[in-house]
Amino acid sequence: MLATGKSLLIKGGQVYTEDSIIENGYIKVKGGKIVEIGEWKHQKIDAEYDVVEVAPDDKIIPGFIDIHIHGVNGADTMDATKDALETMVSSLPREGTTSFLATTMTQKVEAIDQAVTNVGELITAGQASGKAEILGIHLEGPFINAKRAGAQPLEHIIEPDLETFKKWQQLSKGNIKLVTLAPEQPGGFEMIRYLVENGIVASIGHTDATYEEVNCAIQAGARGVTHLYNQMRGLHHREPGVVGAALLHVELMAEIIADGIHVRPEMVKLAYKHKGNTGMILISDAMRAKCLKSGIYDLGGQKVTVKNGEAVLHDGTLAGSILKLGDALKNIVAYTGCTLKDAIEMASGNPARLLKIDDKKGSLAEGKDADIVIVNKDLEVTMTFCRGKHAFERGGLTE
Repeated sequence: MLATGKSLLIKGGQVYTEDSIIENGYIKVKGGKIVEIGEWKHQKIDAEYDVVEVAPDDKIIPGFIDIHIHGVNGADTMDATKDALETMVSSLPREGTTSFLATTMTQKVEAIDQAVTNVGELITAGQASGKAEILGIHLEGPFINAKRAGAQPLEHIIEPDLETFKKWQQLSKGNIKLVTLAPEQPGGFEMIRYLVENGIVASIGHTDATYEEVNCAIQAGARGVTHLYNQMRGLHHREPGVVGAALLHVELMAEIIADGIHVRPEMVKLAYKHKGNTGMILISDAMRAKCLKSGIYDLGGQKVTVKNGEAVLHDGTLAGSILKLGDALKNIVAYTGCTLKDAIEMASGNPARLLKIDDKKGSLAEGKDADIVIVNKDLEVTMTFCRGKHAFERGGLTE
């Protein structure tokens, strides 16, 4: 493991930049930022650099940004503890995730109070490199439709309420960056307009909205769709619903859980044919059981059974996933036939653009954060760097 404090030089392999693929390339990193990218021809290794040399068929790609993840490795955002967040930021680089939105769920108001306060305090205190960076909070619920609750507890669902939201944003120290809500609920369109005016992404999810209601939400400023297909009004030939609107409207960026369980591979391919590499975002929607063995786990006070790659409530309702984002990258290539470069856009570039942080994250370019992942020829994550610092190595001390 590299821990000398020197600048970093990664050489060899294929470097996937914003606009090209460089064979036998290199990346130089100083102070957590990418300072130089190019082809390794007659370059010389300076003593100031720690050198990581990769195989010719390895790919050097930008770190993944998971905008929808509840938990991992036994920890959950709703635990509202520093230890839980520490577990998350330490565990996620193993799958290539270098930054993420800590995602809440529908719970009693006091529990959300505690969760958003906890995340806000950690972000404000400053985050060390070498671990996944928490970019902010994704507030999933409680402003949703009970008809499409899924694993969100019905008893804690409330109508969109600006005063409640403002309190949560204050407690989070301004760190709520994305809100999933049902626009058709009373106060929904007003909430969307307020979010947009304050630079927060409004995402349509857990919703029974009609096609026309989604159109109104888009006019109000909604730009996201939460886990496409799951817990929303589906596609019908006389009522296109949320799914139809998501597939047709370029204004909407659609999250998708590419685990082959939440969405059948053929339906992932259908979405890709309509949305392309610019309109979809790979997410995990993972719960605390990710990286753990099969068993019984807690999700918002509900018992979730994890077995054979599925996480379900007692009645069989899917309750988040145990998907690793690195596996989602492989799956989207397999399901759709897209290129690795296309998949990178969905795992890194598009989430950065949705959150308006693409000036510093989402791609490999000079001046951007050195969030770097190395995958082998089978697209398996072998090494991860978070803001220039070594965070994971397959078979190494960080595994």
